[in-house]
Formats: sequence, structure tokens, C-alpha cells
Amino acid sequence: MLMRHPHPELQFAYKLPYGAVVTDRGVQFVVFSRSATAMRVLLYDKVDDREPNEIIEFDRDTDRWGDVWSAFVPGIGAGQLYHFQANGPYDPESGQWFDGNARLIDPFAKALAGCFQKSTDGIIRPPKCVVVDDHFDWEGDRHLRRPLSDTVIYETHVRGFTQSKSSRVKHSGTYLGLIEKLPYLQDLGVTAVELMPIHEFPILDIHGNQLERPNYWGYDPMAFFAPHRGYAHSKVPGAQVNEFKQMVKACHQAGIEVILDVVFNHTCEGNEHGPVLSFKGLENQVYYILNSGGGHYSNYSGCGNTFNGNHPISRELIFHCLRHWVHNYHIDGFRFDLASILSRDRYGNLMPNPPMVEMIAEDPMLADTKIIAEAWDAAGAYQVGSFGDLRWAEWNGRYRDDARRYWRGDEGLIGPMATRLAGSSDLYEHAGRAPYCSINFITSHDGFTLNDLVSYKDKHNQANGEEGRDGDNNNCSDNYGVEGPTRRKPLDRLRLRQLKNMMSTLLLSQGVPMIVMGDEVRRTQKGNNNAYCQDNDISWFDWKLVKKNEELFNFVRGLIKIRKHQPTLRRTRFLTGRPFDSRGVADVNWFSHLGLPFNWENPSGGLVCWLPAPAPADDPDGVGRDLLLLFNNTPETLQFNLPEQIRGIRWSQMIDTNGAAQADIFPEFDGPAAPANRRVELIYRSMQAFVADMPN
Repeated sequence: MLMRHPHPELQFAYKLPYGAVVTDRGVQFVVFSRSATAMRVLLYDKVDDREPNEIIEFDRDTDRWGDVWSAFVPGIGAGQLYHFQANGPYDPESGQWFDGNARLIDPFAKALAGCFQKSTDGIIRPPKCVVVDDHFDWEGDRHLRRPLSDTVIYETHVRGFTQSKSSRVKHSGTYLGLIEKLPYLQDLGVTAVELMPIHEFPILDIHGNQLERPNYWGYDPMAFFAPHRGYAHSKVPGAQVNEFKQMVKACHQAGIEVILDVVFNHTCEGNEHGPVLSFKGLENQVYYILNSGGGHYSNYSGCGNTFNGNHPISRELIFHCLRHWVHNYHIDGFRFDLASILSRDRYGNLMPNPPMVEMIAEDPMLADTKIIAEAWDAAGAYQVGSFGDLRWAEWNGRYRDDARRYWRGDEGLIGPMATRLAGSSDLYEHAGRAPYCSINFITSHDGFTLNDLVSYKDKHNQANGEEGRDGDNNNCSDNYGVEGPTRRKPLDRLRLRQLKNMMSTLLLSQGVPMIVMGDEVRRTQKGNNNAYCQDNDISWFDWKLVKKNEELFNFVRGLIKIRKHQPTLRRTRFLTGRPFDSRGVADVNWFSHLGLPFNWENPSGGLVCWLPAPAPADDPDGVGRDLLLLFNNTPETLQFNLPEQIRGIRWSQMIDTNGAAQADIFPEFDGPAAPANRRVELIYRSMQAFVADMPN
């Protein structure tokens, strides 16, 4: 038998057919444009050069193949700086925006360098493209391929995670800085980081042709294939490519997957009042959804334009982009921002079976990746529960709203909260989907932090400079009597209890939990629920909070440990409420706080959920245990009578959100035994959980 010994450096790489293709003798520049009448590549020696040192004109007869322009330039290689430039029809009323003076970013650029240069002649000079060699020593690195059902996601911002001086890292605000904080994430126990946009975007927001307030979040893409230069430590052009790969490799070595938040719904070029930077100046009518006359941009993204993702050319670009990140950067998955736009055809109409959504799910080169949809857009499409098939998971916005309102004490939320706790079968059971199709979250980057959710009734966005008009007004939050920070210890303990309640609910629910950076240590944005432009301590992770709020950190760490070791909480099939084991016990059982079967016709009071251990087929290691969850979201203290049906089981306390530090969670299942009288008192707005002893 022939034995294979692959060299770790000679791993699979995905070659892009467009952009700057490096060869031994030079660089092949390849770009699509159907309507251009002339094409040029501008070559620069230095990042700060305002004018090119050489201009290469494409020959229409020899360098154009169909709608593809391709020219070879000998004697140059990796590190070369360039722009494209195209002549063609300029007729904005019909959707043509060619400008023979514009410096254009290559849609397939693998890296950008520098910043926008101030203009004195009306010409916008965007960051320069960098020719990149894809070679990197991955040392045998592969995707971790962790099942989605076993995943705990941590949404974070590369810069904000370590930019504060309190981080005490050597490379603050960068990909390398995130590497330095991997021990923290390992200690917390999360299994994946979901990075807010890291593909290139303007460091300052673009309004018209002006660069204004900081673009901190990064949801304004400028180059889909390029990692953001602003998160690199080195200022050498293209250094971000290697540093980003170092970060991914280090994450994998730490057992942590990397999921990218990708924004294929719009670009930073804006509407007809925005700048010509890339797509507009190459084939505007193809890359954007325009109105019937072509003179105005359809705005399903809320950001001025809508990327025409279901046009064959744009669709091809998106697939090349996803494959590029998966195979050249070893990315483990994607979260698609405003993914419902991918369900719109070239005219903006929602399609019942959108080809783009199906093709992403079926692409064999993406088969190892996690794909997660933000299943709505800014034009009213709300597809939570109906986006794609089993391959697609979704941010479950219904979970967020129901969990917030339940713990706030709103009426009529017991039934919906029970459904969310059990995996949202009302949304995902159809079409063969599974509980892990639900990405459960209570907070995300967009909105209040968890601490602010229990500290503010109203948003406080004055610092954004939009006179408070921005940000959602429906936050389902409460301040419990004082707006903002408080020195009243009883009030602060109530808020902490609510934080523990919501974190417990999140980590004990069927589905996939997502935690937001800093929620585990009470990070605050001072009531700002739309901190997209706040590149300062409003948004940054304050590392002093780790010590200050050690009690909550230890609690969340314990919850994650319980989840990771209990298949009872990570079902891959929906609960049925029917008997399933040798005891004749149903796979989920609901009771009132009086210990009686819950009356769903008249839901009120406390709620008890008994989750028996999974069947051997779903628990091959035999580590699953029965769990008993007790919820009191009422404003009154309640006495819970444990149901008769569980009297033969020995129970130990696992969680008490009203418990003091070190008495609030027992991840080793060594908590005190349940009261002998089978009565448990739960203070208002609190929960407890018990775990069954292992059978002899």
C-alpha cells in the first residue's frame, strides 16, 4: 500500500480567477466590466503616493475576453500597490457611473493599504490595493469541525476586545492582541468567536463624499476579500494577511473556532450621492439593485444601496469570497448580516426558493462550515424560522424578545418562554430542521449590553450625534427604579440576579447560545444602544471589570461548563413531551410551582421544567443527567413544591441565581441536596436548577 505523508505547508488553497494573480514572472490583473470602453491598472511605489508611477493600459483587442479584462505585467510581485481605472458611459439616470479619473479598488483585492487621501482636485483617492502571495505555514492546521449543537459563541470586536489600556496586551486593538487574550476565552469556556466585520471598511464613515464619524462596527464593506488593515499591528502593506492567519491558527490551537460576520447586503459606496470607489465605477448596473429607471438605488439594507447578490456575476463573487475565507484563511463559519437580502431577486422581490441561499448550503467547498443567517433586512422582510434548510442556522430574534420580556415580568410570556427554552420547535421543527438551527441570544452588538438591559429603560445615544433618533426604541428593558448606575446595594443585587437569570436561561436552553463580549463581566455602554460610531471606552472591553465582577464571570463560566458536559442541554432532535425511556417518562415535563402539571390554558405563577437524561442513542457516553429547572419571574416570592413524579430521584442544587458568590453555581454537581420536605423557596425574579445523582 502506498503511504501518503502530506507536507504541512502544502495544503489546499483556493485560487481566485480575478484580481491580482501572482506568477513566477509577474502579476496577471483580471477584472470584470461589461460596459467599460477602456481599462487601466495604476501602479504605485509607496502607500502615500498620490499619483501612480506607472499606468498600464489594457489592449481592447488582446486583453479583453468577453466581459473580462486581463493583462499581464512582468517584473512585479507580492507587495505591489495598485488601483484600477475604467472609462465608460456616465449616465447616472440610467445607472451608469463610469469615471475615467476615479481610482478604483479591485473587487477581488486581497489587501488594502493606507487611508483615503485628501482631495484638492475632486478625485477620491481610496486606500491602495496590495498584491498578495497566499503562502502561509499553517503547520497542519485544519477546521475544528465542532458540531453546531456543541457550540458556545462569543460575539466580539477585534479592536474593542483589547484596545483599552486595561487589557495590558502588547498588541492592543489588533489580531495579535486577540491572540494574547485567548487564555481568557479558554478559561471562560466558549468554543467559537464570532468576529464583527473584519473585511475592509472605511475607518471613518462616508457621508456623501465626506469622511466623518468613526466607523467602529465595520458594517460598511469596501473590499470583501481583504482583512481590515486597521486591525494589523505592522504597518507594512499586506501585513494584515499574515497577522489574521496567525490569529486563526492560534484560535484553533486553543480549541476555538472563528466565525466571520459578513456583509454581502450593501457596500460603502452608498446611493447616488455616494462616492465612486469600486463597484460603481466598474459595472454599477450589475452590482447593485436599482429602481426600474436605473437612476436610484433600492435600499433594502438601510445603508443607501443594496448589493445585487442574486445576479450571476455578484453571486459568483460571493462564492469565490466565501471559499477564499474558508480555504485560504481556515475560517470555520459565517454569520450573514441582513441575510434576507440574499432572498431577493435582481428586482428586489423576495423569492420562495432563492438560489443563493440554497447554493451556499449545498456548496461542497463550504461543507465543513457553519452558516448563520440574520434572517431579516431593513425593508420589512422577517424570515426567522423560515430561512433555508437544516444547513442554515438563524439568529433567533424571537428568543431575544421573549427572554427579555419574560424576565422583565411581562404578562403572557410563560408559554413563549417555555417554547424558547425547549428549542423553538414552533419555528424550526418544520422541513427537517433541528434545535441547533436556533442561535439563541439575549443581546448582540446591536442594542443594549446585558448590564444596560437591566439598568436603563431608555436609550441614551446622544454621543452618536444624531440627536437620539438612532437606535431601536423597543428594548424590552427595565431599570428597576433608577436610570443608570446605582449605589443602592439591594437594587444592584436585583440587577445582578436578573443578569444571572438571563444568562442561566440562555445557557440552559436547547439550541446554540451566543454571548456578547463583556456581558459576562457587566460591560456597559452607558445606555447607548447603537454604539456603531463609538471607538472609545463606551464600546471597548474594560478589563478591570473581570476582577470587579468576578462573581458574574465565575457564574457564567460555570454555566458554560455545565452545558458542555450535559448532553441533556444539547439535543439534536426536538423534545416531544412523549415517553421515551425505560421509565416511561416524557422527554420534557412541565409543572406549576405547586407541583402540578402546568395549566397552559391559564398560565401564571412559577414554572418547573423536568428534563430527563437523553436516551443512549443521543448520549453514547452515558453522562447525561436529569435536570430540574425552576423559574420565578413574578414580583413575589413563591414556594415551589417539587412534583410527585420526581420523588424517587435524589437531587442536588446546581444553580441559585439568588445565591451569594460561590453558592450560586455548582458546575461539579456538588451542591447541597434538595430540601427533604421537597419545598424550595424562590425569591421574586430568580431561578434555581437541580441535577439528579447518577444512577447506581
